[in-house]
Order: sequence, then C-alpha cells, then structure tokens
Amino acid sequence: MSDVAIVGVGCVGFKSIMPELSYKELMFEAAVKAYEDAGGIDPRKDVDAFVTCAEDYWEGFSIFDEFVPDQLGAVLGHLFTVSGDGLLGLANAYMLIKTGHFDVVVVEAHSKASDILTFYDIVAFALDPIMVRPLGGNPYYIAGMEMHRYLAETGTTLEQCAEVVVKNKRNALANPYAAYGADITVDQVLDSETWFYPLKKLEVSPLSDGCIVMVLASERMAKKLTDKPVWVEGVGWATETPNLETRDWCRAIYTEIAADMAYKDAGITCPQREIDFVELSDLFAYKELQHLEALRLCRYGEAGMLLEDGVTTRDGDLPVNVSGGCLGMGYALEASGMQRLLEAVLQLRGEAEGRQIPDAEVGLAHTWRGIPTATGAVAVLSNIKE
Repeated sequence: MSDVAIVGVGCVGFKSIMPELSYKELMFEAAVKAYEDAGGIDPRKDVDAFVTCAEDYWEGFSIFDEFVPDQLGAVLGHLFTVSGDGLLGLANAYMLIKTGHFDVVVVEAHSKASDILTFYDIVAFALDPIMVRPLGGNPYYIAGMEMHRYLAETGTTLEQCAEVVVKNKRNALANPYAAYGADITVDQVLDSETWFYPLKKLEVSPLSDGCIVMVLASERMAKKLTDKPVWVEGVGWATETPNLETRDWCRAIYTEIAADMAYKDAGITCPQREIDFVELSDLFAYKELQHLEALRLCRYGEAGMLLEDGVTTRDGDLPVNVSGGCLGMGYALEASGMQRLLEAVLQLRGEAEGRQIPDAEVGLAHTWRGIPTATGAVAVLSNIKE
C-alpha cells in the first residue's frame, strides 16, 4: 500500500466572527489556498475524491454535502460528508488513498459558529432524550462534573488547570490564525466567573469562525506536487459509550484507544521519547491534562506536574498546543481537529513563523468532538520518509 502525505494546506480565519464571508466563501478561499499550496492542482482534473466534515445541526439544514461541490471544485466528482471532526475526515482520506484506487483526496472542515443563535440548545440535542435531556440546564454542566471527578481522582489542582489557559493563550499571541491570544495570569483565570463548578469562564474555549482545506496524496503523487511532504504515519479513532451513566468520568478512554491504534499504525512503541510535539484538544482547560495522560505521554495523574515543570511549554521537552489550542484559536466545531493538524503540518514544514519548534520531526494531532460525545481521533505525522 502507498504511503500517504499531506501536500497542501489552506486556511481562512480563525476569528470570533467573520460576517464578511459566508460558509461557502470561507470554503472557497481556503480551497484556493490549499490547491495553490499543492503545486497549483486543478480540482476538476487532479482530485480523485473530496471529504467534507460537517454536522447538519451546526449548518442549519440537512444533507450538507449537497451544498459543498461548487466551492471545492467538486461538481460531478466523488464527494461525501463525515458527520464528525476534520481529523476523522483525514482518517477517511488516508484510507481511501491506502486502497490504491485514489491518488489525491481533499479534506475540508469549517466553522461558522457565529451564525448559530442557540448553540447550547443544539448541543443539548445530543443528550439522551429520555434520561438526560429532560434534566435541562446548559449541557456544559457535564464538563464541570467531569472536571470535578478528574481533580478528585488525580490530585490535579485548580491552579494547574488555570496554568493551561495561561500557557495556551500566550502561545496564541504568536499564531496569526488564533483569535483569542492574551497575556493573562493564573489569578485572572481563577478570579473569572464560575460557569460550571469548578470550571471557570476562562477555562472554556470560546467559539470561532474559519475553514481549513487539506490535500492528501499517495507517495507517487506527493513527490510530484511538493518538496515538503508531511507523511501521515498513523491514524486512530474511537468512540466510548454514549451513555453518561456508564461512562468513565475521569479517564478519556476514547483517546486511549485512538492513540493505541495510531501508535500501532505508526510503529511507535514509546510515545514519550518518539514524539517531538503535540497538538491536542483543550476545549476545556482540564481536558489538555486528561488527554496528555490518555495519549500515554505521561503517567496517570502526572500531567499537571508536567506542566508545572515546564515540560509542555513551547521551549520545553514536549511542547503542547504551541498553536494556542482551542483556548487560544477558538473552538471551531468540526474544524477543531484540523486546527491541530494545521499547526502540526506547519511545524513539520518549518513554516510556523514566530513559534517554530527546533528540529521537529514527529508530531501528534488529536481531537475530541466535545460535549457530550466520547469520540476522539489521533494522527501521527512526520517529515521524515524512512
């Protein structure tokens, strides 16, 4: 089977609101950038399949993929929708190319969150309509409950969670694609409004608008299209139980399973030593620490100490969310995983100006679909061809 590489990326955004562009215009502009970055390909002639990642509830109408072909150049082409995060779309594109029937596949994911007037009501639709939804309230209370359990079982402190916010928002100041960069302190985070005890307002990622398009290619085509291919070494994904009543409220089981799958695919046996940097889901501040442990990058309950010791800072031994993560870039709905992936690609191409990690060779991108799901995905990337 052919190896698979990312050969082109295009990004528009991310901002808190982009009223000047419709979702179609966001997609078009990102696609134009991606095709140019991939050697100037013509999507009508050179692309074998298209994958768009969207949730109909976010869009406001059903069968969303029917509204995608025009702006991607996919009219009369092979296109389908993944009702999930963009990193799941990458996994689908990866597998399409692995079959040998496709050489070039395009993946798109976007967010027009500013168009959603009843965001939390839509999130609530994902709750069990019989057992949970009738309880009412803002569904983000689930994050507060999980954070409470996580802190109690691991000994992680409120200050360590707040430090995640400080780190990521400061990192975002160096990222031109980040909407919420800020130089803040731990005290400012802890003094912010309590939203869902013990979760503070500043520990919740704000929404953002934007779009990312990526072009993936087989090894044969990658060598023709770019001199800076980023190889997809392994992918993994998993969904835990949808039932809140039977879920593990401390560990991110979905990430553990997805990571093991990706590591096996990539031939990684000791992720702590073999991975140079990590981009992971920090939709809520405590989730960065929980996901670090689930990715087996530290022992259970030790992620907070890793942060305190400076290991996960931009200059540390294992930089985490140099992009700013969701806390700094904004929660971009189904494009959140693509945000993580974009940063990983830029780092591995040596193009992360102002925040470049020296000698980065192997990166990990991770995503979580957010409340109330237990779905995650992991991709291991490298700029080295063995």
